[in-house]
Amino acid sequence: QLQLVESGGGLVQPGGSLRLSCAASGFNFDLYTIGWFRQAPGKEREGVSSIDRVGDSPIYSDSVKGRFTISRDNARDMVYLEMNILKPEDTAVYYCAAEFAGILRSTSLKESTYPYWGQGTQVTVSS
Repeated sequence: QLQLVESGGGLVQPGGSLRLSCAASGFNFDLYTIGWFRQAPGKEREGVSSIDRVGDSPIYSDSVKGRFTISRDNARDMVYLEMNILKPEDTAVYYCAAEFAGILRSTSLKESTYPYWGQGTQVTVSS
């Protein structure tokens, strides 16, 4: 059974950093594209970052580019989102999501691309 479990969220002051983790199990992790999404209260879910199955060519939304870094460790079936210079507007529930890529090396920030989702982890940026 495919499972994604996020962790690492919490309360942080503006300008601070957090590292989110996404642990995958139940599938051939290195054949899947992974995306990070977030949903703030009263807003639609938005794509934050995505990484292809081999860990190359990550993409980012304009709102986080230069502050967030996505990475993956296929030996450990893990994906990470390093978040720096956090702002109050980064406050949201963060989700990781997976899409079967096969031999393709694809990335996507579109929610509809991903059939598999974790339960989310709360990130709150506040002083």
